Amino acid sequence: MAAATSINAVPCSAGRPKRRSQRRGASTVAVRASGDASTVTLLDYGAGNVRSVRNAIRHLGFGIRDVRSPEDILAADRLVFPGVGAFGSAMDVLTRSGMADALREYIRRDRPFLGICLGLQLLFDSSEENGPISGLGVIPGVVRRFDSSKGLIVPHIGWNALEITKDTQLLKGAEGHHVYFVHSYHALPSDENKEWISSVCNYGESFISSISMGNIQAVQFHPEKSGATGLSILKNFLSPNSSGSKVPSRRKASNLAKRVIACLDVRSNDSGDLVVTKGDQYDVRNLGKPVDLASQYYIDGADEVSFLNITGFRDFPLGDLPMLEVLRCASEKVFVPLTVGGGIRDFTDANGRYYSSLEVASEYFRSGADKISIGSDAVFAAEAYLQTGVKTGKSSLEQISRVYGNQAVVVSIDPRRVYVKNPEEVQFKTVKVSNKGPLGEEYAWYQCTVSGGRDSRPIGAYELAKAVEELGAGEILLNCIDCDDLVKMVSDAVTIPVIASSGAGTVEHFSEVFEKTNASAALAAGIFHRKEVPISAVKEHLVDAGVEVRV
Repeated sequence: MAAATSINAVPCSAGRPKRRSQRRGASTVAVRASGDASTVTLLDYGAGNVRSVRNAIRHLGFGIRDVRSPEDILAADRLVFPGVGAFGSAMDVLTRSGMADALREYIRRDRPFLGICLGLQLLFDSSEENGPISGLGVIPGVVRRFDSSKGLIVPHIGWNALEITKDTQLLKGAEGHHVYFVHSYHALPSDENKEWISSVCNYGESFISSISMGNIQAVQFHPEKSGATGLSILKNFLSPNSSGSKVPSRRKASNLAKRVIACLDVRSNDSGDLVVTKGDQYDVRNLGKPVDLASQYYIDGADEVSFLNITGFRDFPLGDLPMLEVLRCASEKVFVPLTVGGGIRDFTDANGRYYSSLEVASEYFRSGADKISIGSDAVFAAEAYLQTGVKTGKSSLEQISRVYGNQAVVVSIDPRRVYVKNPEEVQFKTVKVSNKGPLGEEYAWYQCTVSGGRDSRPIGAYELAKAVEELGAGEILLNCIDCDDLVKMVSDAVTIPVIASSGAGTVEHFSEVFEKTNASAALAAGIFHRKEVPISAVKEHLVDAGVEVRV
């Protein structure tokens, strides 16, 4: 393969807080602050995609100093804590390293602090995630899982609106805009913590979306993945004396938005460079290079960008350096979620070294991916689970979900329609079709395929979706042209978000799938690549159709 530099021409470039933390024996080590106004200290304990936060901070013109010891926390002028992963794992790392006590002491001193996602949750007394597990004990309250028993889709993934309850510098300019959430656990407002709350968000119930007390700030959403609005929020923290910038909004955000996702099928051309392609014949001139296209889609308003590495089943993923470099470069310019799929599986190289799918996924996360997509491997895992009823914990789906959380795992389903005259002919879930089959059949089931659709498997899409949800999937991507009936069946059956990918060719296809099904997002590729329909036109049409979107 060509060197990474040949991939793209784009270079890769108020009052004091309440001192509840004293209950946990905070450290009293005295360390002088660093005093560099252009540098922010980042607490990265090694879980998930923190590269995006780094890139956002650097994009705003600031340098980064990494925390390597508890003393580095206490020496920080400004500390950013982008917590990722499971509550218990994070607290274990922080406690064993001595950083938990340093964090409590730093916060007790009312030093500038910004927690992100889990970085907010860890401030509370405890969490029910695999617990109860004690937190830092700074804010009263317990972190609990969203209740999916009444049909609420969990994880809460997507762009939602903030209800600002306290005037703070951090959230200036964010009123009326969507920000990006991805989480299954949340903290609820109470009389004990109400003085901390600066905004709430509604998802089934009103939960705490940000806190502010003195110099202590934390947000449940991801500003580094919230586009221009998120970058403005980060700038408000990094440059509190700046005037800030209000991002224009044509329509005020009110609730969870439907997502429009741009997908790029990526493969190597004859020169070894990665290019975006559609079908078996690629056209570098017409479709372009992945980082350029991803950057343009971000500017055009895509809510997420998905890379499908279609060389993944031929080449060893950890050796696929150009794809990793694409992620690194894209994450420096694209401040919305990035998903990558293709080749995420267990592998033994030519030298006999074994790599687990978890190691492969970890490399993608470190390179800038927010989510990974698993296809064939998830089908085989679901088949084994349905046959035995046993969760082995060894499948790629289970391993990655356990370490990074189910919100980081998308299962991609590639089904084909099989017509039947009577639903009793098969053991799989069927639907009554609007257009009859070639022999007048009125019913069909959707058979799952693997290896890029070349091989069929004895499992239906409905059965697969139910199984992978139990095994730890956080989202389902349904790839099926003209299959709104399947999208509806699956999205009604599972409690995790469903993304519809159905070969959209017009703006009406987007509104139809949202009106007819419970899909949370719609994904398209060709119509965006070929500039047949711009993303802005899709968003405008959805607004006119009464669909909540980020604009």
